[in-house]
Amino acid sequence: MRTLTVDLGDRSYPIHIGENILGDAKLLLPYVKGGQVCVVTNETVEPMYLSRLLNVLTEDFTVSTVILPDGECYKTTETLNLIYNKLLEDKHNRTTTLVALGGGVVGDMTGFSAACYQRGVNFIQVPTTLLSQVDSSVGGKTGVNHPLGKNMIGAFHQPNAVLIDPAVLSTLPERELSAGIAEVIKYGLISDSKFFDWLENNMPKLMACDYEALTFAIERSCVNKAEVVAKDEREGGLRAILNFGHTFGHAIETHQGYGNWLHGEAVAAGMLMAADLSMREGSLSQHDVDRVRNLLVAANLPITSPANMDAEDFIEIMIVDKKVLNERLRLVLLKSIGEAIITEDFSPVNLRKTLSVCKS
Repeated sequence: MRTLTVDLGDRSYPIHIGENILGDAKLLLPYVKGGQVCVVTNETVEPMYLSRLLNVLTEDFTVSTVILPDGECYKTTETLNLIYNKLLEDKHNRTTTLVALGGGVVGDMTGFSAACYQRGVNFIQVPTTLLSQVDSSVGGKTGVNHPLGKNMIGAFHQPNAVLIDPAVLSTLPERELSAGIAEVIKYGLISDSKFFDWLENNMPKLMACDYEALTFAIERSCVNKAEVVAKDEREGGLRAILNFGHTFGHAIETHQGYGNWLHGEAVAAGMLMAADLSMREGSLSQHDVDRVRNLLVAANLPITSPANMDAEDFIEIMIVDKKVLNERLRLVLLKSIGEAIITEDFSPVNLRKTLSVCKS
């Protein structure tokens, strides 16, 4: 087992990574505060993994469970009430601990519920998808979607701990695995060129769910994210580089309807668009862009935006992005593979060329 730390002073917390740790009492119980626990999962994960957690928790705690419908389309304020209703019905007090057992949707909604319930209670992340293991479970970003914009309603609320069990990925559908790999590729592009090189050489192993390769990729991704979060917890500057490809990707998700494109699929197309724009702005070479494209193809990820989206569709949605400042759109672009920048200094003409060229 490997343990990393997200260094946030007195709010620091561990990320435990290891095979079959999902039901490990020694790792879980020290981070449960108070005598009440509410485990939030979804209807897909519940039959596979909920009993493991309950076997650990029910002996020492009063435990409630909430089973959410599965899918990005349910990441709404209305669905949050399923969690709040259970907490109130079972009289959970402000020392309760919420446990998020599932992918990014479950983690985001559980974390947001924990941030809001009685103005803030403890929670633990137990992510069960690759995307949530390498990205959404770490860093304390929580929230829900709005019809006009993805993740526009939320809060920063750090977990007490993150327990990552790569063994659960053996049950992950191939499409979900690829979607998670998109976020893994992101770390190589924005801050870790050696990791990008490793990914080029080891993508077949990741796609085959090789345990050692997956564990290495998860750990390296979490190291990269933890370093950024420790320097900029609330996205005042540097942390925005973690959104590489996301401004384009969120526009795709919003336009197409949440859940029709998986988050990682939309981010993959968005990353190639960001790389293309970086080339047009003079930072990347065509060879660099080709490397990005080839790696995304090797991961069975989309490399073009939807055919029914034009440049105006993108710009109309992107202008609502959280990185917009003083009505100026800011984007995360690449100076090189392994180095990202946040800038509003790009040519609108080049942006429109990218939006027009990167289409299916």
